[in-house]
Amino acid sequence: MIRLSRVSKSYRRGGETLTVLDHLDLDVPDGAFYALMGPSGSGKTTLLNLVGGLDHADAGDVVVAGTELGALDGRDLSQWRADHVGFVFQQFNLLSVLTAIENVELPLLLAPLTRKERREHARHALELVGLADRMHHRPGQLSGGQEQRVAIARAVATDPKLILADEPTGDLDRRAADQVLDLLGQLHEKFGKTILIVTHDPLAAARAEKTIHLDKGRLDRVETMPPSPDAPSLPRP
Repeated sequence: MIRLSRVSKSYRRGGETLTVLDHLDLDVPDGAFYALMGPSGSGKTTLLNLVGGLDHADAGDVVVAGTELGALDGRDLSQWRADHVGFVFQQFNLLSVLTAIENVELPLLLAPLTRKERREHARHALELVGLADRMHHRPGQLSGGQEQRVAIARAVATDPKLILADEPTGDLDRRAADQVLDLLGQLHEKFGKTILIVTHDPLAAARAEKTIHLDKGRLDRVETMPPSPDAPSLPRP
């Protein structure tokens, strides 16, 4: 699913060049659940952004779902993200003026679906995360854990092959965090989604098959957990 070969990424800060990723190699198989850990500034979020097509590498190859992302222009990259990737962020990024089901429908606007079909897909995604009874509530009427579950529903509404989550439990209490992790585990084990999460939480990383530790832009070590069983995928919209 993911293959990074000698990937480097730097940023300019004032008159200084800051190297964030330094000739990094990484392979993530289809259907895997991996966690990325490391100190602040180690390159975790940058790596996630490169894999999700939100940023470009300065050097090296980033191949995701069979596509070399460096070869795509802005429009093609946007369509590729819509077709293949679901994003989950620490801050939820829900629109406060929209209901839960309207937020989940947003990525479906890029799919060739009728309004009725979009609503059906969004309803199914909310049922999947256990929030069918909250679909007409706005974010301000939901708890933090419920907001993150809406964000996960939005991420899976298009049935992407890959889910990228950046600190998905960072703003949640332990109970809500465990519910979100249970849901990600279900998406991996029951529906065969490839999941890559960035986390500082060792309990979150323990849910993954492998934990990849980064340090100063390089792969430090990999810890392996027992693999999860294969499972069927959701129907495509």
